[in-house]
Formats: sequence, C-alpha cells, structure tokens
Amino acid sequence: MYIEELIFLIVLVLAIMLYRNYKGQNVGKFITSQVQTIYDKFAPYSFKVVREKTKELGQEYTPRQYLIQVIIMASFTGVVSYLYFYNLFISLVYIIVVIMFIPYLSYLRCKRVYSEFIFEQIQVYTSNTIMEFATTQSFVKALEGVRNSGILEDPVKSDVDHMIELAYQDGSIDEALNYMSQLYPYYIVKNMHQLFLQITKEGARNSMESLDNMQLDIDMLVESVYRDRIERASFHKSFLQFGIMLYLLVMLTQYLLGRETYLVMLERWYVKVLLHGVLIINTFFLLKGEKYYNENVGAE
Repeated sequence: MYIEELIFLIVLVLAIMLYRNYKGQNVGKFITSQVQTIYDKFAPYSFKVVREKTKELGQEYTPRQYLIQVIIMASFTGVVSYLYFYNLFISLVYIIVVIMFIPYLSYLRCKRVYSEFIFEQIQVYTSNTIMEFATTQSFVKALEGVRNSGILEDPVKSDVDHMIELAYQDGSIDEALNYMSQLYPYYIVKNMHQLFLQITKEGARNSMESLDNMQLDIDMLVESVYRDRIERASFHKSFLQFGIMLYLLVMLTQYLLGRETYLVMLERWYVKVLLHGVLIINTFFLLKGEKYYNENVGAE
C-alpha cells in the first residue's frame, strides 16, 4: 500500500471517529464552536472589527455558507492536484493549505463590505454637512445637525461626536478637521475640510458658490466610485474564470501527450517541481486578484 493512501485512510478514519464521538452533540455545531474559539483567540483586531460590522449589515456568511465554501474549494483543490500528480498525499496537503487560506479570503471580503459601508457614510457626512452649513453658516452647528439627524452610523457617528467635542474644547475647528482628515483620508473629506477652514478663517465672498462646486465634485466622485465598483465585479468574474482555466490546462497537456506518457514524466523530479511551481504561481496570481478586488474600495 502506498504511503499516501495510508495517510488518506488515517484521515478518513479520524473523521469517522469524530462523527461517532460527537454525533449526539451535532458535529456541525461542535466544529463551528471549535473554529469560533480559535478565531476569538488568534484573529487580529482589524478582522474582528470589520467582521462585526459585516454581521451588522447582514452580509456575513452563515456557518452553512462557510461549510459550502470549504467543501467547494477543498473538492476543486483535490481534483486539480490529483490530476497534476496522481498522488493522494500531495492532494491532501494542498487541500489543507487551501482551507487555511479561507480565513484570509473571508477577511478580504469583509474588508470590502466594510470599506463600501465607510465610503457611503463619508458620502452622507460630506453631502449633509455642506447642506447644513448652507443653513447654519457654522461648521460646528452643521456637524450637530448631521449628527442629530440620525443618518450616520458608527464608527463615523462616534467620530463626528468627537469632532464636536474637540471643536468646543479648543474653541476652533482646526483640531477637529485634522482629526477627521487623518482618520478618513479621502479626497472629498480633505477638500471639504480645507474649504470650511478657508471660509471660517479667511471668509469667502462666494461661499455658497464654493459649497455648490464642492457638492458637484462629491457627486461626480461618488458616481465614478460606483462605476468602478461595477467594473471591478465584472473583472472579478472574468478573472476567476481565467484562473480556473489555467488550473485545468493540465488536462489539455495530458490529452496531447497521452496519460501514460504523462505518468512517466511525473517520475522525474524536475517535472514535479515545475508542476508545483505552476500551481503555486497560479494560486498567487488568483490571491493578488482577490486582494485587488476587495481592497481600496472607494479610495481615490
């Protein structure tokens, strides 16, 4: 019996024993609780923050959806790696490695959802502050009006509260503007704050015209960001299809060479190294694409 087949059988026996020992407690709940324990202990703070907000927005995966994701990715990895090497042990190693990347993929997806939410809140903050300022002619009063309207959510709402406290504490808006600009380094935030600082400190003859132009800039930027979001989604779908096709090129190779010839070539160490390199590079390529798709949403 081959060593890889023995290892595969050992893993299968362990899975059966786990099921028999915990079937009265529901195996799915047991596994979920163990994963949650590990997550609470080792997950970085940033991951916990974005995941909690994703849950609040109702866009976090359920345990069932995560299980389906694990099954799909593990099955695809097992099939592809076996077609490459015809070795159960190597396939098992690749499956374990791929499953280990699922928390990272989850983090990227949650981060995208979180950044989309933050950008929408920043859009609300800037647009409504400009409208409130047109009425009150006071930046602090405009902030209070936006806060009291109930249209902002945490963490932006809490940060606006802190801005108001800083403004009253210092007697000026400089520190408050600097605080918010550093916390949310968006183009529209910095420009709006610069405009308010100029109006407050130096005065402006045509402040209403400047505010209207600022509002137009915000609208144009928001439109471009939403257009970019649609283009990213379209690119992401095509990118994944292309990546999967690259994995399956080994089937074309075997068809052209013949399965027997391919198996003979697999006995050479440098062929195995080359195939590992193809899998690793293609996986890295896919991960970079996922990172691009999920990061910097709404950034200028």
